Amino acid sequence: MTGKNLRIVFMGTPEFAVASLRRIVEEGYNVVAVVTTPDKPAGRGQKIHESDVKLAAKELGLPILQPEKLRDPEFVKAMEELKPDLGIVIAFRMLPEVIWAMPKYGTFNLHASLLPQYRGAAPINWAIINGEEKTGITTFLLNHEIDKGAIIGQQAVDILPEDNIGSLYDKLMHCGAGLVLRTVDKIAEGGYETIEQMHVDENTLRPAPKIFKEDGRVDWSRNVVDIHNLVRGLSPYPAAWSPIFKNGEECGSLKIFTTHIEPAEIKVAPGSVKSDGKSYVAIAASDGWVYLDEVQMAGKRRMAIKELLLGWRDVANVCFAL
Repeated sequence: MTGKNLRIVFMGTPEFAVASLRRIVEEGYNVVAVVTTPDKPAGRGQKIHESDVKLAAKELGLPILQPEKLRDPEFVKAMEELKPDLGIVIAFRMLPEVIWAMPKYGTFNLHASLLPQYRGAAPINWAIINGEEKTGITTFLLNHEIDKGAIIGQQAVDILPEDNIGSLYDKLMHCGAGLVLRTVDKIAEGGYETIEQMHVDENTLRPAPKIFKEDGRVDWSRNVVDIHNLVRGLSPYPAAWSPIFKNGEECGSLKIFTTHIEPAEIKVAPGSVKSDGKSYVAIAASDGWVYLDEVQMAGKRRMAIKELLLGWRDVANVCFAL
């Protein structure tokens, strides 16, 4: 079955996948089911949380499957009964072969980088953290290896100096919806070509592993550009952070959302603080000063540094590294 009658199963969870789902439905493609994560209690009230993809699927009137385990015989049977021609997976779990190999034309994934660069769970973050000026999106066919399938399509996207993970995520999400549609069009028309990710020198590739809390800890002995890029690559979530020390002991921590930098010859220890107590706080790095613009003290809300300084009386007596 080809053309708009392709029987498509769409698999995804977060907002990043929603734009693509809406786009292919708007263009008249036949999405026979949406697969997403089970509902889970979340937040202080432990209210049942539905994924962004599920909410969109309900709005679009699409059948929804929410398997606990993707190898569950009941789920596999349900998939077989759908007789899918094509699978699309965006920001979802690892699929077993019994699922990704089931559709007649295979299953493709939308990945938020220009593969083979930045294979892994956090490509948008790491592209910014590493100071890249360009990234992009890729559609590729799933195979037995993670993010190594044959490439169907790509689109480059500029990373602007003011971009952070939030703004770049939005750009890639909307560009990705267009690429997903073009990829489905290619498959529906038949006769498309792919580019294999074979014979790539792994030493030339930058990975994109999952971000853990310790990845966001600022090392003030690094240069100002590296620190600024770390902040951009983790803002607004999960946010770069630093412990705060007073009299040689840790006395708190600070999340850092926005900064600006001033290269300079530094004659104090990394992590040292300078501040007028009213309008600015700057932290010494290896080759200059990192000015804190928007921050969040542990237990407080996010605020501009001027607002924080209204109640931060001992700022001159702390440091950010020992």
